[in-house]
Amino acid sequence: MVSGSGVCAPRVVVDARHHMLGRLASILAKELLNGQKVVVVRCEEICLSGGLVRQKMKYLRFLRKRMNTKPSHGPIHFRAPAKILWRTIRGMIPHKTKRGAAALARLKAYEGVPPPYDKIKRMVIPDALKVLRLQAGHKYCLMGRLSSEVGWNHYDTIKDLEKKRKDRAQVAYERRKQLTKLRVKAEKAAEEKLEIIATWHHSMGHNFPHYEEKHQKLLGATKNREDVTERAE
Repeated sequence: MVSGSGVCAPRVVVDARHHMLGRLASILAKELLNGQKVVVVRCEEICLSGGLVRQKMKYLRFLRKRMNTKPSHGPIHFRAPAKILWRTIRGMIPHKTKRGAAALARLKAYEGVPPPYDKIKRMVIPDALKVLRLQAGHKYCLMGRLSSEVGWNHYDTIKDLEKKRKDRAQVAYERRKQLTKLRVKAEKAAEEKLEIIATWHHSMGHNFPHYEEKHQKLLGATKNREDVTERAE
């Protein structure tokens, strides 16, 4: 996001899972107006306060609003979660001005986590999280479920794609963890060999300070690697 010095990150990827729609939209609108480029993923898991039946009735009332003489002139009724979020943010931005149009152009929203954003670190916004902002026991519904009830046809497709993505991520994580263990094992073996070599040189009266320096560096790297492995497990 925009730092205190006013410097923007090149691009911020926000994981919208279990964020409240209005709070998320207001924070993102402010960041977009400040010049930040934002990508929002997993829009189908955004939360709305209130039960599904109540939210569906509200949205159906919105769907009935149209221009009598020419309905294609508006209002346009979006069904996809990403487009609903986009429209919500648009309502918080002066989008008919050049500044507002430029801010809205910095926003990208997607259902699921499409490439290349599946390999980029994603962040959350604590001020918009459901667990911190919604009263305990209060009813809520997911935007993907609501969208599927009012005409969005890709809910099951996105669920299948997300399941495949999570399976791939789990396989990659296990492989990464295994490689870390192998690296730690190799570093321990190298450390033992260095100790034997250093002991032999000392017994012969040789002085090789670079051996000691390498040994200390390797020892520190091995300890750090062990700490990382323990935390990962």
